[in-house]
Amino acid sequence: MGLGLQRVVLCPGSRSGPLALAASRLESHGLALTTGIDERSAGFFALGQTRADGQPTAVITTSGTAVANLLPAAVEADFSALPLLLLTADRPERLKACGANQTVNQEAYLQPACRALLQGPAAGLHDASDERLLRLAQSAMRHALGAPAGPVHLNLAFDEPLHADLSGLPAAAPPAAQELPPLFEPPGLGSLEPLDPDQPGVIVVGPWRRGHGGRFVAALQQLNRRTGWPILADASSGLRGLPLPLVSGYDLLLAEPQRLPPAHQVLRLGSMPASRRLQQWLQTFEGPQLVITEAEPRRQDPLASGCAQHPHGLAAWVELLPTGEPSATSRADAARWQQAESLLQQQLDHDLPLQGPCSEPALARALQNLIPSEWPVMLASSSPVRDWESFAGRQSGHRTIVSFRGASGIDGTLSLAAGIAQQWQRLVLVTGDLALLHDANGWLWRRQLSGELRLVVIDNGGGGVFEQLPIPRQSMDFDRLFAMPQSCDAMALAAAHGVAARDCSAMETLAADLQWLLEPGDAMRLLRCSTDRSRDAQLRQQLRDKPWWEQTPAP
Repeated sequence: MGLGLQRVVLCPGSRSGPLALAASRLESHGLALTTGIDERSAGFFALGQTRADGQPTAVITTSGTAVANLLPAAVEADFSALPLLLLTADRPERLKACGANQTVNQEAYLQPACRALLQGPAAGLHDASDERLLRLAQSAMRHALGAPAGPVHLNLAFDEPLHADLSGLPAAAPPAAQELPPLFEPPGLGSLEPLDPDQPGVIVVGPWRRGHGGRFVAALQQLNRRTGWPILADASSGLRGLPLPLVSGYDLLLAEPQRLPPAHQVLRLGSMPASRRLQQWLQTFEGPQLVITEAEPRRQDPLASGCAQHPHGLAAWVELLPTGEPSATSRADAARWQQAESLLQQQLDHDLPLQGPCSEPALARALQNLIPSEWPVMLASSSPVRDWESFAGRQSGHRTIVSFRGASGIDGTLSLAAGIAQQWQRLVLVTGDLALLHDANGWLWRRQLSGELRLVVIDNGGGGVFEQLPIPRQSMDFDRLFAMPQSCDAMALAAAHGVAARDCSAMETLAADLQWLLEPGDAMRLLRCSTDRSRDAQLRQQLRDKPWWEQTPAP
């Protein structure tokens, strides 16, 4: 706690008993302790807490396969640049490689995904001096909060006796606050890359990364005032709904890029959005490109364009721009982008009304409009985040949207949402049926959840995202090999965990169903919206092929 750690998620175990006791004794001094039986789920719950405020969370597990279950969360923390401390208990060196029970090479399990593997004395943590323990803790926080931030594995050996008589021990006091050694810093900014603020350009903003705070938004607003460049913002960029000239329908607009103003240069901020059309457009772009990241020195160029990259943050780059105002050409091009956006959104309003059976594109659009802006939304990987990017449209007010696009897996979806809800006190999770089932132990967080988590489950009877892939169907059992529909009923599963649930039967009832869902009082509630994945795949293709520049008259 002296270095700023405020949260711990504890899993059961014998070898980790001393760590459990220490965490328990620090509760009275302000440490927030949550307990969970599933290490995989616990890792994601902790990661959700970290995503909520950017501060590290620690997970404590025992030895053996418990450690291996932390790997999925460590991978996501790695690619999402989120600080996570993984404290695993281990056997002392004398019990290694001799057939001792539950003794495995766990120090190697997480290393590829972690910023550092740190270990105490091989004989056991009892052999460490106070000074050595402080250096170990400082090193862990320094690596976790560095550039880039990420997971750190502390593999700590404990020798017997693990559970001595504690009756005579005084209550643990928190350690005194310690000054953390300087964090890693990227190299100097150097010279300005050759993007000309007086020429037309386009700004592409990818999913949120740690560091996209108020300073980032202010710098982006300053950049727009200087250049006039339109901003193509990913649904999970954290920008939609802010006072910026955002283009949210770029995925559909880029079906006909020749109808849009020609871009002379592209400034990319952060990682790449999920839109395949945007990636294809950037792949063929021949002008100068620059990537700017926020304390993220790792390469962010999946298109192999060879463009330059600055890890120093947008604000530092904007400060180097010469003063001036947008050129007349830049203003005109920005106006054409906004006109195209307006035509597209009118078209989608006509094509995706609040009528008829639920469809996934219509749900993405309706949920954004109907969920009050004070409710943050988490979009599960797979179809929900893609539909929100393409069909949700503009936000009337700012809303925080979260999506874990680091490794883009469906691992730990419900546990991630529970961790965020614990910190923010409210959250709406929009997820598919398979992603929810993949993290069935996430329901167990309900009993400790102090916030309100609301689940909108889009039940399309399997992996609907695979319906959108060009997979040949001839002489092939598509459901068995790809969609994999399951017989488990989400409503029954919710009921088994004491969670109230309700079915949404049609788009006309969605507003009333959401009003029920968001009623206060319960830790969790579930709304299931049943859709037809084959029909929705056809609808998506029709919307993508429809000419956006031909506005459909209102009925």
